[in-house]
Amino acid sequence: MRNYTTEAEPTTRVEPWLEPLLPELIDFRRDLHAHPELSFKEFRTTDKLASRLEAAGLKPRRLEGTGLTVDVGEGPIATALRGDIDALPIIEETGLEFASKNHGVTHACGHDVHTTTMLGIALVLQRMHEASPLGGTVRIIFQPAEETMPGGAHACIEQGVLEGVPRILALHCDPRIEVGKIGTRIGAITSASDTIKIELSGRGGHTSRPHLTEELVFALAQIAINVPAVLSRRVDVRSGVSVVWGHISAGAAPNAIPASGYMAGTMRCLDRDAWHSAGRILDEVVQQIAAPYGVDVHLEHTRGVPPVVNSEHETALIEASARAEIGESSVVLTPQSMGGEDFAWFLADLPGAMMRLGTKTPGGEEYDLHRGDYILDERALGLGIRVLTAAALRTLRDIGQQ
Repeated sequence: MRNYTTEAEPTTRVEPWLEPLLPELIDFRRDLHAHPELSFKEFRTTDKLASRLEAAGLKPRRLEGTGLTVDVGEGPIATALRGDIDALPIIEETGLEFASKNHGVTHACGHDVHTTTMLGIALVLQRMHEASPLGGTVRIIFQPAEETMPGGAHACIEQGVLEGVPRILALHCDPRIEVGKIGTRIGAITSASDTIKIELSGRGGHTSRPHLTEELVFALAQIAINVPAVLSRRVDVRSGVSVVWGHISAGAAPNAIPASGYMAGTMRCLDRDAWHSAGRILDEVVQQIAAPYGVDVHLEHTRGVPPVVNSEHETALIEASARAEIGESSVVLTPQSMGGEDFAWFLADLPGAMMRLGTKTPGGEEYDLHRGDYILDERALGLGIRVLTAAALRTLRDIGQQ
């Protein structure tokens, strides 16, 4: 196995192959941004990708519903690359000329860049292959529905996208990192994430006589406060278990105890093993906390995704590619995110790594993901294509030397 941490030999530069394609790819990304589509509804996006890939002489394979894959080259698969294609149910507030035309839906997480990056890699590799055979195959996966739980990765895997694949790489936009740099880390780079929905029901009544009711609002409050507290004592604190509520609702009048209430939130965890144990404990704790108040509890606990755990070898592969393609100082250590990512399911049985692609304009405003006003520096698009194309070329070269 090649040691990418010490590699210094020259490699093919991607930039000259990408340069004539970049204006078209920027337009493609802007078109996607203007026409975002929610999870499992990415029909237009899938059609546009298929049409452009076919125009380049490639043969994409559509997945059931939405999404597709395409193989570039011939021979054994050297690596797979994955990009997610869905948008979020968020109102766009950027004021861009190419802002979302689909009200209430926007690419506030950078998936339009992820999608276009993978398209650009396919087009660059195809041009290289036409000029001189690549000596192997790169599989590119355009995955639907990353923004749902437990995510569209399962559907892709069930349809065989990983058959014959030895490793898989991906990227994610990061507005905290300046454009021109990528963030990496060995080990967990994201966290596990579950969705929790709880409905309580009981006898309502007058607030002057709570003893004649199941005091539902008080029970909701106890669950909201004590579930995070109890979990912090029953799961190793180093695992970073975090339960945060995003929605609590009950009642309409100040002097009436309601008969039903609802709350929802997420549970996140830095450690895969602790995620499994915390999930089992969570269900038990909710029931125990609610029990003294006599309310009926309906708990919907959706197991989401485990952490994305980057392998050492594939992380070194990305870092070596970035340093060779965009500069020695282009790689920074990124902290583990508390966000969830269903790329983790691709890594359940394969080595691989996800890199953070810097999208912050130096000296510009700092954004966060999932914000309606998130504006990224478009120079990041070309840099992402260059780094992951260079990484794919290294894996192809490894095949030729076996």
